[in-house]
Amino acid sequence: MAINWRELFPTKLTFLIFILYMSLFIGQGIFVTASQESNNSYSYNTVTVVLLTEVLKLLVSASLYLRDHNFTSLVKDVRKDYNVMLLYFVPALLYCLYNNLAFVNLATFDPTTYYLLLQLRVVITGILFQIIFKKYLSKRQWISLVLLTLGCMLKQINFSGIYGDNNQDTKNVAAAASSDTANSNNHFSNKNMNGFDFSLSALLILAQTIFSCLAGVYNEYLLKDKGSEVNIFVQNVFMYLDSIVCNVVILLFQGDLFSAFTAESLQAIFRFKVLIIIVNNAAIGIVTSFFLKYMNSILKTFASALELMFTAVLCYFLFAIPIYINTAMAIAVVSFAIYLYSQSPVVNLGKVRPLTSVNDLRDKQKLLDEDGDTDLEMDMV
Repeated sequence: MAINWRELFPTKLTFLIFILYMSLFIGQGIFVTASQESNNSYSYNTVTVVLLTEVLKLLVSASLYLRDHNFTSLVKDVRKDYNVMLLYFVPALLYCLYNNLAFVNLATFDPTTYYLLLQLRVVITGILFQIIFKKYLSKRQWISLVLLTLGCMLKQINFSGIYGDNNQDTKNVAAAASSDTANSNNHFSNKNMNGFDFSLSALLILAQTIFSCLAGVYNEYLLKDKGSEVNIFVQNVFMYLDSIVCNVVILLFQGDLFSAFTAESLQAIFRFKVLIIIVNNAAIGIVTSFFLKYMNSILKTFASALELMFTAVLCYFLFAIPIYINTAMAIAVVSFAIYLYSQSPVVNLGKVRPLTSVNDLRDKQKLLDEDGDTDLEMDMV
């Protein structure tokens, strides 16, 4: 059966959003890994980086809203939909925890293993999708979700008869390169490339997975239901204001609220390797809101699965991280699951009208058209 491209991507613009979303997430793992020290730690406060990312996303969303409205209108909309802003505290807190755990887990796992383990969220997302949207998945859809999860589990299998100890092999790969490259990449030999090992790192990535599932589905629920009549950028303002509050609370809890903004701390952040993380993650936040509004969180998980193949190849060339047979098999099974899903994708537009052209992004009219459908009022970032 051929891939049903029309149902997967109703318009060319939705396909563009899909590609952009996937590219940005691939960059996230690579940029964060490249910013680490030789002992896999960070020379900067990661919570501050997440906080500054939320500030940047808030400024971008507010600026794009103010292109067609005045500041008074923004304040009026915030007051009018204050109850929706309170609802956004739930996904804001979940995304806050998710974003901060990303730095912690990328210090433990290599990017390919990290993204493989995150795919365990697929089945959880499918269950939540059915509960919240009453969209029951077909047998084919469930088979594809289960296959994707099994593909992720293949990463855990150690084919010791085919290759030796992962850590030793990693060292050999690094040694085969030039001495400068070996010295810069040697710290990857200390990363977990096997997957779950029943340790604290496994619990942390499991927690990140759960936070991702809950945040993604609940955020889609707000975008398409409770907040469907609210301007998309006002919704983003709600999200980022709440996220800023959550990250400030974390800094306060850690006792770093004031030390995080000293000249020395900011100097460690205002470097290209760190600033590119902030810009990239800010773009992820904006694009994700487009993705969830005009596609769905199930397709979002498969976009994340596609990132595996590209991440594995890029990490091989950039960081000399080898691609073992279990990694290749896992990626192959995940790819087949994606193909199977593409034949019968979940379609959930909620109260949102399909996005058809760039002109729809710049519509200056009211949010509701004559039929009561929600219109989109935003620009691409």
